[in-house]
Amino acid sequence: MRRVRSTPRPDWPARIEAQGLAFHKTAHPENLSRPYWDESVHYVFEMDEVLALEEVVEELHRMCLEVVDHVVTTGRYHVLGIPDRVAPLIEESWRRRDPHLYGRFDLWYDGTGPAKLLEYNADTPTSLVESSIVQWYWLQDVFPGDDQWNSIHERLVDRWKQIAPGLAKGPVHFAWTNGDETGEEVMTIAYIQETAQEAGLPGVALAMEDIGWDPVGRRFVDLDDNEIRTLCKLYPWEWIVAEPFGEHVPATTAWIEPIWKMVLSNKALLVLLWELFPGHPNLLPAYLNTPSDLTSYVQKPLLGREGANMRIVTPDGTEHRTEGRYGREGFVFQEFCPLPDFDGQRPVLGAWVVHDESAGLGIRETAGLITDDTSSFVPHRIPL
Repeated sequence: MRRVRSTPRPDWPARIEAQGLAFHKTAHPENLSRPYWDESVHYVFEMDEVLALEEVVEELHRMCLEVVDHVVTTGRYHVLGIPDRVAPLIEESWRRRDPHLYGRFDLWYDGTGPAKLLEYNADTPTSLVESSIVQWYWLQDVFPGDDQWNSIHERLVDRWKQIAPGLAKGPVHFAWTNGDETGEEVMTIAYIQETAQEAGLPGVALAMEDIGWDPVGRRFVDLDDNEIRTLCKLYPWEWIVAEPFGEHVPATTAWIEPIWKMVLSNKALLVLLWELFPGHPNLLPAYLNTPSDLTSYVQKPLLGREGANMRIVTPDGTEHRTEGRYGREGFVFQEFCPLPDFDGQRPVLGAWVVHDESAGLGIRETAGLITDDTSSFVPHRIPL
């Protein structure tokens, strides 16, 4: 793994916007000197390196599924702060094996030592358009003879084909929230809808705020009063179950992602992984609401997003904090493993899984210790 310079395509903004990355300006602070999509640099991996990382990702995913089974079997929902009333829904969903679509592992990796899991974005992962589509077209334009760790699109289409026979008749509804003013979420869910349509599943787009509840028919409906039989949403489960209509979730609607992913979209997952697989080479020690014996650590809110409300204590005792609105649900304390330094930038590898298989890679990097909304996305390639 190495970081190299490259010459941006003269018309790169128009190209990436045409490919669906229309939010690269609105989702990134304007006062930064560096764009969100930055093709002036990229990372180069060797094929054997990628194959090894794929094995790590699939092993981590299998371990995460074991955590879900452990929580359902033991009833340890309190570790994750999941309300008692939600637990039976998770259990029923898990035992039905409600189908799941995709997720993204955030990994520490420096090109030499074993990759380390930082967190798992299992319910509403973003940076999908840039990982699947935009960097692939960059590769075709700039390094057409090389390869890329990227089968995300094909695997999403194939997964929809696998899921389709078990879905109720009628279109799949695809929902985002109007609360996102950047446009990132609507473009992400629109892309997921495209992959479903390519698999032969018709879709209807709507905002979560426009979903209605029919108390007579006991069903969720869209703006045309049509029943929502299958809902693919880019909206966190913890928000859904906390809202008034959340009490109706046992209705006939099939949800993608399923509610059992509440176990995986919570950073207490890191605590349970370390408990079930202590000393695993791809994990960092993690504890709930206490640093335990850690002398340097990252304090993360269980349901935090985009690096908000984090606190880092470095080995020399220096503290770094970010602001935000998370933390009431509790914190995880994870061993501090500083992101590797490549030319003054620190990358996080976003490794994608579709269903249960490794599917691709997206990289975000920052000059600081925390990857947040100021971080840039950079492409990668594999020389052939």
